[in-house]
Amino acid sequence: MPHSFKARPTTDFAKENLFNVLSNYLDFEDHVHALDLFSGTGSISLELVSRGCDQVISIEKDRDHHAFICKVMREIKTDQCIPIRTDAFRYIQNCHEQFDFIFADPPYELKGLETIPDLIFEKNLLKAEGLFVLEHGKKNSFEAHPHFIEKRVYGSVNFSFFQ
Repeated sequence: MPHSFKARPTTDFAKENLFNVLSNYLDFEDHVHALDLFSGTGSISLELVSRGCDQVISIEKDRDHHAFICKVMREIKTDQCIPIRTDAFRYIQNCHEQFDFIFADPPYELKGLETIPDLIFEKNLLKAEGLFVLEHGKKNSFEAHPHFIEKRVYGSVNFSFFQ
């Protein structure tokens, strides 16, 4: 990843633990259709592709980050990841697809971060047995959300799970 990037990638420690937990929820090789919102460096999209997801839609607004994701996906010669350069909130509002797995890693101080779970469920983006994971800082709490199922904390990284 270029040093000039503003992204805060999910730490390797947190990502490894997240995917260990996810293996209890999903079999990524079983025709999983995934959405990676606020993709940043594309590391989660890349991990999803490497684990056998049929398709990963990778949403990133920043031009340079989007170009980096495209470059990496070309280098690994995959057509399973579709990088789209757009605002994640705009994508959610206009999306008419459903996903088996949705991951969102917005900037921790993003205005409107707390509305993301509601938007995902209002727009019916998650399949009936699907899983949505939101990465956030310690300031946010989603335990009272009606679709919340669990929270995992790895250092300063918090993952809230929804179904």
